[in-house]
Amino acid sequence: MRLHRNLCEAIVTGLEQILIQGAHAGYAIDILLGSNKKWGARDRNFIADHIYTLIRYQRLYGYAAGADLIDTPGTAWQALGAYLISAGHELPDWPEWAGLDADTVHARLAAAQEHRILAESIPDWLEQRGEEELGSRWAAEVKALNAQAPLCIRVNPLRATREAVIDFLTTEQVPFTLSETAADAIIIDSRKNLRTSYAYRSGWFEVQDVSSQLVAPAMDVSPGMMVIDACAGAGGKTLHLAALMQNKGRITAIDIYPDKLRELESRARRNDAKIIRTLPYTDGLEQTLQGTADRLLLDVPCSGTGVIRRNPDAKWKLSADLLDQYIMAQQDILRRYSIMLKPGGVMVYATCSIFPSENEKQVQAFLADHASFTMLDEKKISPAASGFDGFYICRLQRTK
Repeated sequence: MRLHRNLCEAIVTGLEQILIQGAHAGYAIDILLGSNKKWGARDRNFIADHIYTLIRYQRLYGYAAGADLIDTPGTAWQALGAYLISAGHELPDWPEWAGLDADTVHARLAAAQEHRILAESIPDWLEQRGEEELGSRWAAEVKALNAQAPLCIRVNPLRATREAVIDFLTTEQVPFTLSETAADAIIIDSRKNLRTSYAYRSGWFEVQDVSSQLVAPAMDVSPGMMVIDACAGAGGKTLHLAALMQNKGRITAIDIYPDKLRELESRARRNDAKIIRTLPYTDGLEQTLQGTADRLLLDVPCSGTGVIRRNPDAKWKLSADLLDQYIMAQQDILRRYSIMLKPGGVMVYATCSIFPSENEKQVQAFLADHASFTMLDEKKISPAASGFDGFYICRLQRTK
């Protein structure tokens, strides 16, 4: 394939915005791809694929180019050149690639395979933390986190049946696999943009990973219950709860970010989820709602290490200090928000992290200080073992 300069320039621009300026990868790429209407699907895929690959493996291809991380426009060009060489391209005689030698690039790529921080392209601190927390399991997990995440959808029974969604996918010639793990999950085996389809716009389904679809069922909700989703965000799990409750009862969705709750309100209208009320967090809200919830979901802020393959830029923006801040915030949320649960009620603590320090160790510490709670069960979802996102889901009951 001939290399076109405008496409390579777009890749470098995207890398600069994401890795140097700190923009969110998905948002930056969407804006970039929309900036040139002349790009067809092949060009757009070429740009997006190369940006995501170089985000995932910036340290590997930076090393192959004789640098380290992509921290300047020059290193972005050099890393892109090294990747293109590894993919079998012959580089054009452009000044940005002056000095890149194919034999040297291949030799450095081979040498990098002896060092996991280079081969799997991770920061030093994350390698150390992964070894400390997961031991021998870390090697498989970090490799899985560099794989491309599958596209999964959840059928919304408030708007459509599973059969109707299957008929839609079949008619549109979208290849898919039915999940054996989550009842309403369908795995899409193509890269078609389903968000522009009439079925998505009509609320027939939501895009949601299979692992994430296991959180709401763990709540064991019934129609008519009073449910609080205390860290609702944009509400993927809130919408799932509304469907499981058959639009009967009340779900109070709380978050500290009003813009996320506004997005949830919009999604709720599309989903026909009528039992959700949004409530921006204010100081003392947990006391106001004390003892009111039959079910309480704490899908707490976390490192997101279980979803790095979905958000590959996150591993470069995460730090040891930030991880420790998440751990402190999780402890605080568990302690303060748990009072909203009624005696006899069930609380689900969930993260999209694979680290025990954010998962079972948090629950153990909470239980040691809260004798009125007992653990019912816990589920640890490994990206390496499942092929889906990493998650932790723990059910606790308030006994008195």
